[in-house]
Amino acid sequence: MRIIIISAIAQNGVIGTAKGEMPWHVKEEFAHFKSTTFGSPVIMGRKTFETLGKPLKGRLNIIVTHSESFQVEDTLVQNSLLSAVDYCNKEKHKKIFIIGGREIYTQAIPLADEMILSFMKFNAEGEILFPEYDKNDWQKTDERNFEQFSVVYFVRKGKN
Repeated sequence: MRIIIISAIAQNGVIGTAKGEMPWHVKEEFAHFKSTTFGSPVIMGRKTFETLGKPLKGRLNIIVTHSESFQVEDTLVQNSLLSAVDYCNKEKHKKIFIIGGREIYTQAIPLADEMILSFMKFNAEGEILFPEYDKNDWQKTDERNFEQFSVVYFVRKGKN
């Protein structure tokens, strides 16, 4: 099973606001996200889920939270990233997508096999930054350019 981080990152590293909002609306990037993740499990933290407001259609939505009472219809709730990954592995999913937020990304970077990062071509207002990662661990395999962003595909060195 491939563990894939997917994120959109402004030039200044911003991925969101402290209120849990995405500080931009770029339809083309949302379409890329949807077409890439559709049909696969998506794992996210509770704050990210609350930002979305509802489960993403066409995907198994897994919410990671420490809250034992948190339940949402049409989603799976797990108490850790590792338990979410273990569940997907037992269910024999070929790939899973880690979709945020920062805390979940931080935990997922050491586990991930691939990253698909949309680098936005602008700065954004916000307090939540994509976590640091060792660029030497990753090899760029592809890049696709769009008007407002570039999608860069990475694989962990030694995993391809």
